Amino acid sequence: MSLASHLQSVASRLSSSLVVSLKRKPSLQLSFSHSSSSSSSSSRTRPLRNSHLSALGSSYHSSVTAYCTTTAMDAATDAGMDAVQRRLMFEDECILVDENDCVVGHDTKYNCHLMEKIESENLLHRAFSVFLFNSKYELLLQQRSATKVTFPLVWTNTCCSHPLYRESELIDENSLGVRNAAQRKLLDELGIPAEDVPVDQFTPLGRILYKAPSDGKWGEHELDYLSAERVTEESRCW
Repeated sequence: MSLASHLQSVASRLSSSLVVSLKRKPSLQLSFSHSSSSSSSSSRTRPLRNSHLSALGSSYHSSVTAYCTTTAMDAATDAGMDAVQRRLMFEDECILVDENDCVVGHDTKYNCHLMEKIESENLLHRAFSVFLFNSKYELLLQQRSATKVTFPLVWTNTCCSHPLYRESELIDENSLGVRNAAQRKLLDELGIPAEDVPVDQFTPLGRILYKAPSDGKWGEHELDYLSAERVTEESRCW
């Protein structure tokens, strides 16, 4: 039995058991507290009636059913996710920042790219965009993989990704952490070795703050470091 089916079954049994219990034990008294309308700090209680508990069971059942339906839909969507992307989404943790680029925490790439989380919790993470040029000042473009969760198959600049919540990529001085991350991803995504893109040769172009939904579920909310570098050893990436 799937998790969603199991939770729906539990919810159904719980709703029924509340009603059955009340029929068997009509003298059952449950109370709840609420603030008094008077100026005193005392509270008063009143018994929960059978109808209250029946409604509670029905409401709980509806809530769990809705949750299960959503969970089942999300599970179906995630089941189609590329295995490498799934691993990266849950193992890698992005650096959460405020709008002044101060580190405030960290979270998985999965959560950082869920529009629901972005909107409800205002999750903002640090990112980078690299522009590589050759000696003719031609820009190397990349078409994003079809397996990417956000903006698959979109043509973009040379490399876009995130510094991760790790010591080497949290270094703020001269944005060294972001530079280290950019060097790492240029090798990961394009096979460009570190010696071809030394971190001290990245030219900072500024930072941008943006939010961009990709589809109904995924999106971006990033404080994005822009940088450029001219590659002298062109045979490895052109």
